[in-house]
Amino acid sequence: MATKTQHFGPSSTFITLFLALLLHIHYAKSDLKLNYYSESCPRAEEIIKEQVNKLYHKHGNTAVSWIRNLFHDCMVKSCDASILLDKTKEQTSEKTSQRNFGMRNFKYIETIKEALENECPNIVSCADIVALSARDGIVMLGGPQIEMKTGRWDSKDSYLAEVESFIPNHNDSMSLVLSRFNSVGVDTQGTVALLGAHTVGRVHCVNIVHRLYPTVDPTLDPDFANYLKTRCPSPQPDPKAVEYARNDHVNPMVWDNLYYKNIMSNKGLLIVDQQLVSDPTTYPFVEKFAANNSYFNDQFAKSLIILSENNPLSGDQGEIRKVCRHVNK
Repeated sequence: MATKTQHFGPSSTFITLFLALLLHIHYAKSDLKLNYYSESCPRAEEIIKEQVNKLYHKHGNTAVSWIRNLFHDCMVKSCDASILLDKTKEQTSEKTSQRNFGMRNFKYIETIKEALENECPNIVSCADIVALSARDGIVMLGGPQIEMKTGRWDSKDSYLAEVESFIPNHNDSMSLVLSRFNSVGVDTQGTVALLGAHTVGRVHCVNIVHRLYPTVDPTLDPDFANYLKTRCPSPQPDPKAVEYARNDHVNPMVWDNLYYKNIMSNKGLLIVDQQLVSDPTTYPFVEKFAANNSYFNDQFAKSLIILSENNPLSGDQGEIRKVCRHVNK
């Protein structure tokens, strides 16, 4: 029996081509690229770098805040600056989640945004500020130079309800931590590299005391545990008080691979740090990074790029906020 051949008329062909074109346009709009602002705001990345430098020399801890911003923003659905939105009558805020406990210096993101608005109004997204300030903050701490694409758009929504489903907790199992990072394209080696950001910054005693009281976690080096007790003398620290221990009490504001050497000596602050050593799937990478600082930097840079490019919004999905802490009116 002869088969019937279907013929498409001119109108059908036009519709097919038009739909293909629409798909191409949508795809292109959501693509990130290097030097995205080269024509619309040529000094955008330079301005961000200048502000990061200036803020670092005034408030050194901002560099660590920028790095943490990127992790906590990009892990939740998209790199879209949803972490920056304040709570309003109409809007929840991711900042109120316990997973984002201790995050600070959001006001200085507005400082960077104001400098950009003065140069190029309504052009540079807050999401790109989050990404590029993290990139430049790492350099200020002595870390690697990372080529980072731009062209992100800002979310119109906060995702408070989803935060705990995306951001791993410091005492989660290593398999859960790995699965969370794997869901955004970061493999096991990349996860171990990204956790190397714990080489800088500090941890509030609230997240440490369960390893010290009522008895000391046997996986902690005893002398290090005694030191931590001097930093966190109460088993019930006030979460509003400035009570903390440095991730690396030798070089707390220097980007290096000492973090891996510390955790191999049972001197990690968090459960997740210790699990990198005790888990057979992650320990080989801990050894590699502890032995070779350049290799750590290379793998961290590769993994941060993957994380920073997680599910970017396109123009029809987001907006360019005028003020980073609020959606546009």
